[in-house]
Amino acid sequence: MNTAHRSRRLAATLSAALLAGTGLTVAAAPAAHAASDAVVKLPISSYSALAVDNVHQRIFVADSNVGYYLNSGTIAVYTFEGERLTTLTTNQAHVSGLAVSADGSKLYAGLRDRIEAYDTTTFQRTTVSAANTDTCGREVAQSGGQTWFTTPYASSTSQCATAETQLDGIVNGVHTRTGWNDYGDLLLEAGAGDRMLMGQPLNAKAADPFLAVYDTGSGTPVRGAARRFADGQGNGALNLKDLAFSADGGKVAVADATAGTRLLNTDDLSDAATGYRALPEGATASAVAFGGDGKYIARGAAATGAVPDLLVQPADPDDSTTPLEFVFEGSLDGDRVVPRGMEWSSDGSRLFAVTTNAAGGQYWLHIIKPPAVQYDTRFTGGLTHSPGGAVAGEPLAVRGKLELDGPAPTEPLKVKATRTDADGTHDLGTATVKADGTFTVLDEPGLVGEATYTVSYLGDLTHRPATDVTHTVSVGKAPTAIALTAPEEASMSGGIEITGTFTAQGKALPERAVLKVVREDRLGTGTLSSVTVGADGTFTINDVPRTRREVTYTVSWPGDDLHEGSTASAEVYVRR
Repeated sequence: MNTAHRSRRLAATLSAALLAGTGLTVAAAPAAHAASDAVVKLPISSYSALAVDNVHQRIFVADSNVGYYLNSGTIAVYTFEGERLTTLTTNQAHVSGLAVSADGSKLYAGLRDRIEAYDTTTFQRTTVSAANTDTCGREVAQSGGQTWFTTPYASSTSQCATAETQLDGIVNGVHTRTGWNDYGDLLLEAGAGDRMLMGQPLNAKAADPFLAVYDTGSGTPVRGAARRFADGQGNGALNLKDLAFSADGGKVAVADATAGTRLLNTDDLSDAATGYRALPEGATASAVAFGGDGKYIARGAAATGAVPDLLVQPADPDDSTTPLEFVFEGSLDGDRVVPRGMEWSSDGSRLFAVTTNAAGGQYWLHIIKPPAVQYDTRFTGGLTHSPGGAVAGEPLAVRGKLELDGPAPTEPLKVKATRTDADGTHDLGTATVKADGTFTVLDEPGLVGEATYTVSYLGDLTHRPATDVTHTVSVGKAPTAIALTAPEEASMSGGIEITGTFTAQGKALPERAVLKVVREDRLGTGTLSSVTVGADGTFTINDVPRTRREVTYTVSWPGDDLHEGSTASAEVYVRR
């Protein structure tokens, strides 16, 4: 999570309307986000793959139903608006991986013992190739004009996590074993420029899993960059849940359940110079997908309660625009994003995300439309502060105004504030922007001298960030005061008692104040014993005067780094 700013939340359960006959539930989003989230309850009990046909605007979701070798699988087919068109059944053969051809004409599906293709308009099925029997579920990818798929070898599903898995292909119509293999449910992801990623999940036979990039342009996968992530002590191993190429193929994003979202350079799989900020605390990375137009990245997670399960943010990690957050919670929209559960439309106008409940037996498809337009924002009128004479340790209010173009927000915006003084820069948190655009930052400066306040609006997916506004305040010492109560007359024999109070504004004194007492009479000036102020601020001075007539007692405190000094005097006429 970007800890440098507080993100706004778009809850998917704000409102819902059931569209008769389609099984489509639409959750309306706040107008300020200009985003929508249509939610479809999927007719599946287990999830294996998601694929998108951008030519005909179709979404395909596969129900693997692995567990018994004669189980039938299901592929649910939806439009980009969430209307279910049909449900395809793979009789007596579970279905796992899905991939759509580059021209959108074919949907390739990995079945238990074969690869099938479906016409994406008529949904007619043809067998493309027989394949080695798969008990666990396949990955399928279209890259370099060929179809690639994984084949794990296991005699029962209990062996799937550590099964030896082969990378196979259908090259020019012929089933081909490439020779690339390793342990576990290897993941495949195709990208621009005939690139294909293969990643290995963490398992008992792979304590330090790999990530590798292949060039598939020749019809034979040629391995390029490869990386394992553990250090010499075995720490930092990849815990892979999902992987994705950026739109131009230059970057790789990895959903790592331990490390969060890793951003890598495709050429050598080194860490990108700037990575994404951490997911919110309590969220575990489960999925990742780049928008087809290169504008956004979606980062899915498993989280509970009010912790976001999905962040949609600029794909450029240097862009600090506040992410759009989605919290999935409950029977209307699931509880978390499933691994490998996100895809974008090629134009970046829609994100398709599959969620599941805590038990993992129900599934939902979310069709999210991020805003297509961002509006400008600006601070107007500068900043002001009150009270005018700022003092250390006393409350100070810094006020300003934020103006924004576009739709009025239904949820208050937040601005972020910092104070910079001789002790460095201090985060003051966020302040709520009122409906008229005004806001107030409350602070208590702790040092004497100049304090510069900086207020930022980091933007969101609807509004661009505003240029920061600053304001410098001269912070003075807090005032103190001494008040004395003394008799008008006294006698030399009876002595004098003077009472008083000491008050100090600002920060509490580290220790009780010690006051200096000076007596001045006709014989001269002398310093009496100092007096310590009590916990309630009171003190008492007792003295036996040494001569008659006027005697003046002056009580003073010198001040400290944060408080001004103070002085008070009292005159007493002394008789014999």
